[in-house]
Amino acid sequence: MEQVQDQLNEILDRVLTESVQSLSYTQSTVNGKTKNISSSRSQRMDDGKVFMARASLLDELFEISHIRTIYHMFIAVLIIFFLSTLAVDYIDQGRLVLEFDLLFYAFGKLGTVTVAWAIMFSYTLSVPYYTLLFWGSLYHKVPSKMGLSLGMGLILYLIQTCILGVFPIYVVVHHQLPPASRFIVILEQIRFLMKTYSFLRETAPVIMKNAPKEGIVLKFPTFSSYLYFLFCPTLIYRESYPRNRHIRWNYVGITLGMILGCLFYGYFILVRLCMPVFRTQTNVPFSKRTMVLAIFHSILPGIMLLLLCFFAFLHCWLNLFGELLRFADRMFYKDWWNSTSFANYYRTWNIVVHDWLYYYGYRDFLWLSNRKFRTAAMLSVFIVSAVVHEYALAMGFGFFYPVMFLLFAVFGVAFNFTMTDKRQSPVCNIIMWVCLFIGQGVQVCLYCQEWYAQIYCPRTGVRTPTDSYIHYRPADYMHLCKHVYT
Repeated sequence: MEQVQDQLNEILDRVLTESVQSLSYTQSTVNGKTKNISSSRSQRMDDGKVFMARASLLDELFEISHIRTIYHMFIAVLIIFFLSTLAVDYIDQGRLVLEFDLLFYAFGKLGTVTVAWAIMFSYTLSVPYYTLLFWGSLYHKVPSKMGLSLGMGLILYLIQTCILGVFPIYVVVHHQLPPASRFIVILEQIRFLMKTYSFLRETAPVIMKNAPKEGIVLKFPTFSSYLYFLFCPTLIYRESYPRNRHIRWNYVGITLGMILGCLFYGYFILVRLCMPVFRTQTNVPFSKRTMVLAIFHSILPGIMLLLLCFFAFLHCWLNLFGELLRFADRMFYKDWWNSTSFANYYRTWNIVVHDWLYYYGYRDFLWLSNRKFRTAAMLSVFIVSAVVHEYALAMGFGFFYPVMFLLFAVFGVAFNFTMTDKRQSPVCNIIMWVCLFIGQGVQVCLYCQEWYAQIYCPRTGVRTPTDSYIHYRPADYMHLCKHVYT
């Protein structure tokens, strides 16, 4: 315990030291004169997010052998899942069978996904950037600055609506992509929209406030910095970020292995803990007892999927891109598991998205309202986040079932205002975890029940090939999942 305490104190001291370091001003020379960039090109960014070189929290905690043992326990559970699947297949079929048909189905039609992603990426890389350059080159020359801004903004909005708004939805619905492929397209659509908004929001005010002076040419964001921003694991645009000196290729290999392990982990959770429970419930009459038991059956797979998504995406996936791009600021999350309030949990669970919502949602709302209506600003952020989450799930699963929206926009808001940061008791941390367990159980239970309802209880009526509901053949599940339209 003394060893753990000493190492935790060292980590805390290092983080506090980094947080209080003053930012050095970058100097540039223009026509032989020294100019402070922080007062010109980065005026909009002075009071924004500060990037600094720091490791992810789990990477630091895994240096402690006691914490690393918990990680080893999860690996042991994955091995048990693997062995139990082999044992069941051998008992049922008399031979060792390890098929991953569900994975192949879920990630089907990757060619269509690749083409759709290439179109969205090409648009995001070229149109917003060159539109900004064209607008910026004319802004200080034309007499009607407002007319130019409104005209260019309207044109960009219409193009953006077609390419990053309608086109991904059309691809998902028209080509009838399977669930995982749907999520890839929709999540990339959301990511490109958020990246584009951040780029324009951070650069346009700087151009507006800094008229070109005699002998000094107005500098626009470089194409290389914008290209780097589209891939680096942050949603806040900067012309430069703290960078590491080299790529740790052994870290890249280990992180790739962990991502693959998480993929199979999720597969085993669905196959061993979810499908056997909900597939048999389709023949059981609905009752309160059935629903309550189903929710409690779903708590274990639900919380495992929550931890798995956190570790796979917020830690492994973002750190993988951060390492490949030598992106030094790896604070993608904080110690949300120690939260004693839901307000702190929402702030620390996903720092990447939280920063975007805070700077471009909450803070801009306060700026527009002259720092009034703080409660309304917080509610607006919650509503936007809930709508986007529900949109991603609805498009990914192929049906609209607003469980996530209700839990996020209703219960999430209530818990955010009732369980505040003033509560620091360990009991509050227990209450938070109990709520997370129950919430994940409710989500897994209701979404699984609706998924099988779409299979065994299809709505009647004539349907066109572009209908959003999915029809399945009531056969073996692996063949049943390969849906066909009637």
